[in-house]
Order: sequence, then C-alpha cells, then structure tokens
Amino acid sequence: MIYLHQIDPIAIHLGPLQVHWYGIMYLIGFGLAWWLGQRRVRAGRLPGVSEQAYGDLLFYAMLGVVLGGRFGYVLFYAFGDLLQDPLMLFRIWEGGMSFHGGLLGVMAAALWWARKQRLHFFDVMDFVAPLVPPGLGFGRLGNYIGGELWGKFTEAGWGVIFPRAPEFGNWTAQQIQGQYATGALNHFARHPSQLYQAALEGLTMFVLLWWFSSKPRPRYAVSGLFALLYGCFRFLIEFVRVPDAKPGYIAFGWLTMGQLLSVPLILLGLYWLWLSRRSPTLQPQAVAPKEG
Repeated sequence: MIYLHQIDPIAIHLGPLQVHWYGIMYLIGFGLAWWLGQRRVRAGRLPGVSEQAYGDLLFYAMLGVVLGGRFGYVLFYAFGDLLQDPLMLFRIWEGGMSFHGGLLGVMAAALWWARKQRLHFFDVMDFVAPLVPPGLGFGRLGNYIGGELWGKFTEAGWGVIFPRAPEFGNWTAQQIQGQYATGALNHFARHPSQLYQAALEGLTMFVLLWWFSSKPRPRYAVSGLFALLYGCFRFLIEFVRVPDAKPGYIAFGWLTMGQLLSVPLILLGLYWLWLSRRSPTLQPQAVAPKEG
C-alpha cells in the first residue's frame, strides 16, 4: 500500500519555541548511549574507568558528533556555499549534518579522552562502537519523520509519497491529499530509505555489535566490524537514496559522496579486523557495586 507522509516534524509547540522530532531522536540516541555505556562500565569492559569518567567521555563525544557532523557536512557537501557565506557554518538549525564528519569528531574526542585516562585509543573505540548504532537508528527515524533524505522512485507496494519532495513544488496539503485519495500520485512513491537505514545502520548493526562485543575480543576487532558494517550498509543504501543536491552524482552517473566516503571505512574495517588477529584482548574487570 502506498503511504502518504503526513507526520508533523514538530513534536511540541511552545509559543515561538518549536521542538522538532529530529532533536528528540538525537536525545534518545544519546540517552541510550549513556545507559548502555553505564552497563558496560559496570561490567568492567573498560578497566579502570569510573561511571563519572565515562560521563565525561559521552559529553565530549556529543560535542564531537555535533561539531564534526556540521564541519563534515560543510566540507564534503557544501564547501562552495561556505565560500560564499561563511556564517552558514554556524546555522546548524537550517539542517546539514554528516555521519562521516560526526564519526571523525567522535574519534577526535575519544583520542583526547583516552590520552587523559592513559588508555589505548582503540580500547576506547572498541568500547564505544556498540553504543553508536542506536543513535544512528533513531537519527534516521528523525529524518523519516521530518520527511527528508528520501529515496528514489519505486513501484514497490511499500513506497511513500513525501510532500516535501521537489515534484510537488508549491502544491498545498489539500491538493496532495485529494490527488493521493484518487491514486493519482502513486507514481511519485519513493523508497523510504531513511527506514532502510534505521533498520540496517541502527537495529542490525546494534544487534551484531552488541552480540560480538558481549565476549572479550582482540583490540581493533569491534571497531573493525563497526566500520565494515556501516561502510557496506551505507554504500548499498545509496543506490536507492536520492543523493544530496550538492554535489549530486560525482562519477559514473551513480557514485555518490556517501559511497565515496564509505569506501575508506570498508577498507579500514578490513584492516582493523586483520590487525586484531595478533592484538591483545582486554579482559573485563567487574566494578564493585557502590555501598549504601
């Protein structure tokens, strides 16, 4: 059944203040990372680290996600706009975040924190990797609720009509609903690629990484699996997702920036998994429960 997207992207109206579902999804993702991370700390998956110290790591990682995501988007997708209007870098509320930039931001935050704690960088990254997919999944749900980052046209029975897509131009909501009721808009149905990404990058990656990391693994292994899975999933999903208007397709009439940026992740994932074969395995040291 073809579905018409009619979800209000604004969850709460408080006078001039508007709380968007996308922001709520971010908060849920960070909340889950905090809760799951606390469980891993208590299980001793990062020996010598307290719950308070992990809270610091999560705070720095949040900054890395926001700053890295924004800088990455501008660098990879909108560098020309930055040259014409440098202040657009700071107008985050207008949209524009990059996963690959956010990942670099998290890695920078983890590196800085690891040095403060005198820990091996990849012990920290292996600890963090299983905590990331829930945030990715809820972030993609936020994209779907906002009716953005839609997929290409499809004849599949589960296609979705997105009123914010360019083919509707200045159509009113009433016009779209009226035409949808007659079936006249079925050929405008698109792949709900945001939901595909939520299922693969969010749910599937979380289940696999949480299961894989439930037992002690050699250094680099969990990070390697994360990079490999995300790179492969993102590369495949790009085939049914409309590329960003800038730069659009960058080669061969099908290669997107998302795919290009995913190739290094796939290669790094394979390399880290190869390194893990002869790397030490960090043994858990359960944290004693607090008294009182």
